[in-house]
Amino acid sequence: MTREAAYEKLNEVFRDVFDDEEIVVNDSTTSSDIEDWDSLEHINLVSAVEQAFGIKFSMGQVVTMKNVGEMVDIILGQVD
Repeated sequence: MTREAAYEKLNEVFRDVFDDEEIVVNDSTTSSDIEDWDSLEHINLVSAVEQAFGIKFSMGQVVTMKNVGEMVDIILGQVD
């Protein structure tokens, strides 16, 4: 999977989780960039991303992710 393909799928997941068709994420997107991204929505987002990509994040990965770019790095490391 290419980085671009990962972002296409991630944009769909983010739009679904936050119910906002205007969301476009990139490497530097953080929770402060998306109005409704709080701790509860973070759990929903992580679960939705895991389902969409057929992966499982470790707890260590979840707590150390600082932005969407780091999430994509982890995703690309786990998918074929």
